[in-house]
Amino acid sequence: MTARQDLESIFRAAVAACHPADVVPAYLPEPPEGHTILLAIGKAAGGMARAVEAAWHGPLSGLAVVPHGPAELLQQIDCISAGHPMPDEASLTAAERLLALAQQAGSEDLVLVLLSGGASALACLPGEGLSLADKQALTTALLRSGAPIEEINTVRRHLSRIKGGRLARAAQPARLVTLAISDVVGDRPEDIGSGPTVTDPTSLEEAKAILGRHGIVAPDRGWSETVKPDEAEGWNADYRIIAGGDTALKAAASEAVRLGWEAVPIDAHAQGEARDVARRHASIALETLRSGSRVALISGGELTVTLSGQGSGGPSREYSLALALTLDGAAGITALAADTDGLDGSHDAAGAFIDPATLARAKARKLDASAALQANDSGAFFAALGDAFVTGPTGTNVNDLRTILIDPSGSRA
Repeated sequence: MTARQDLESIFRAAVAACHPADVVPAYLPEPPEGHTILLAIGKAAGGMARAVEAAWHGPLSGLAVVPHGPAELLQQIDCISAGHPMPDEASLTAAERLLALAQQAGSEDLVLVLLSGGASALACLPGEGLSLADKQALTTALLRSGAPIEEINTVRRHLSRIKGGRLARAAQPARLVTLAISDVVGDRPEDIGSGPTVTDPTSLEEAKAILGRHGIVAPDRGWSETVKPDEAEGWNADYRIIAGGDTALKAAASEAVRLGWEAVPIDAHAQGEARDVARRHASIALETLRSGSRVALISGGELTVTLSGQGSGGPSREYSLALALTLDGAAGITALAADTDGLDGSHDAAGAFIDPATLARAKARKLDASAALQANDSGAFFAALGDAFVTGPTGTNVNDLRTILIDPSGSRA
């Protein structure tokens, strides 16, 4: 196999380890005496709901909310689509339906919430007096600012009628079980889907301060405090993280070893500007190359891009472009950076490959790599070069995955 084939095999092994069909069944609770209401929200909602349908014993009803795209086929659960990464009118409808279903539950019933990345946009119900257009504008400003996801979700929770524990409040007095596939660094429940079923340690004042730090004007309406632990005392609620970035990294390392590489984890929970992390990883790769070791450097986490240009792409492709520029054609190093949900920023690729010939091939095609990075246009750059990694939606979402293969002998080009 070539190095590029190895990179793809490592990525796909990581994604497979986090697929709902494999991780959901082992965590299912016992059926209740009453009804089971299933509420699935996120990029993995369709697969998670299917896994429950296949394993569940007893009656089942509910709703799954998935991103717009090919229809999800479910047998017992209604399924609707909504906007991501930008909420739309369908996101409002979805949130209203989810709350209404939760409010129907009684003390003998089970509300089973299946949560995955993307839920914040897919189920969006702005605070009182805040319009959808206002929420969309605020979301755009936050995404362009380069703010980390925990800051974005802190703001979202305090401008919502479903996030920040409010869905859990609606489900009382039923038993509530949340199964979450985590897409956030640190696996904090309040940040996964903006925490619709858990209490929130952050405050309204903190949320407003985040906007101030990023130079974003705070709306004058829609704010409210989230559910705090004292309110939730006595609730029959359980929260279980069933897969996340660490699951993917472990599977990626195992696959790398199977393919004959020494797996070396670096930056398992990397955060920050994609281009800055890429430059740091390039230094590690060059040092490893000089040592003569044949290694797979594997990293996870969630990178960001502060947009200053008008190009297309996403954090994984921006990382790949910055990595290629910093390595400057160093022999024996190939890499793949990709998002495990298959969607890196704009929805046309999961990420991109780079190799020692990337910059030379770009120059031959009159592509200016430095200008592309400056314009945040890594998407167009790698598409033109034929090095975009396209998977389509993978059915799960557990952060970014980056693998750098270092082969001093150059035996796997």
